[in-house]
Amino acid sequence: MPLTRPFEARFVGRYRTKSMKRIFILLSVVLAAMAFVFAIEQGQTTAPEHKILNPSDLQWGEIPPGLPPGAKMAVLSGDPAKPGPFTARMQAPSGYIIRPHTHPTVERLTVISGTFRVGMGDKFDEVAMRDLGPGGYVVLPAGMKHFAKIKTDAIVQIDSEGPFQINYANPSDDPRNTK
Repeated sequence: MPLTRPFEARFVGRYRTKSMKRIFILLSVVLAAMAFVFAIEQGQTTAPEHKILNPSDLQWGEIPPGLPPGAKMAVLSGDPAKPGPFTARMQAPSGYIIRPHTHPTVERLTVISGTFRVGMGDKFDEVAMRDLGPGGYVVLPAGMKHFAKIKTDAIVQIDSEGPFQINYANPSDDPRNTK
């Protein structure tokens, strides 16, 4: 009799260990499957749509009300009025000025054509501005005061996060305040 007890104890111990391993593996598989399904659902709601655009495909419209009149805007992807990433192009004539302002999100600008001038600070200062030609690029962190002027007719691509907001350093520079 004494021999059967140790045998039974070893058998039950091994059985419990195997059962625990099976439960652990099964639980891991279920959690991994749930994470996979969640990731797919998230990807379906946030993935950008597939688009191929030539310059002739762009639909130019009015510039948002927070920017001075005289320029045009074409949205390439996303929606600047809604949360999430967007890409748009601004077409502006020579002499177009955007007074010192900030945005609550990072703004990335790429010059497509023409000459775009950009400066930093809360006062418009042409001496402090840098000229950017086609291919020129600038990253403006959220909250950084900056200003711009178009030197020669230009198209500038804007990559940012919506909803688009512009806050002028001097409220009297805000075109929404002129009535």
